[in-house]
Amino acid sequence: MDESLTPERVAALHTAGEIELIDIREPHEREAGHVPGSRHIQLAKLSQEADSIDRDKPVVLYCRMGSRSGMAMQAFKASGYDAHHMDGGLLAWAEKGLPLDPEDGSVADH
Repeated sequence: MDESLTPERVAALHTAGEIELIDIREPHEREAGHVPGSRHIQLAKLSQEADSIDRDKPVVLYCRMGSRSGMAMQAFKASGYDAHHMDGGLLAWAEKGLPLDPEDGSVADH
């Protein structure tokens, strides 16, 4: 599996239950809109929450545009996780017309 995954590929893997999908954005960003069924762990809390993440499944991280999740992915890879990130972040997800929670959700500005 590539390090960087398209939103469509993430959607398919997530629907199939083959990945752990983690939103690393800030709480106000998450409240505005997020991928249904994704888990929320703020970037600042990722290292302390890492032990709660299943090492037996690929982990896919996402943020607004992909830059924060790209950095987090590298740290997770260095710690032995099968880590990936969603190319283009939630902006790309929304542009593809993929679902958001809540139904009238949006991608928050920073």
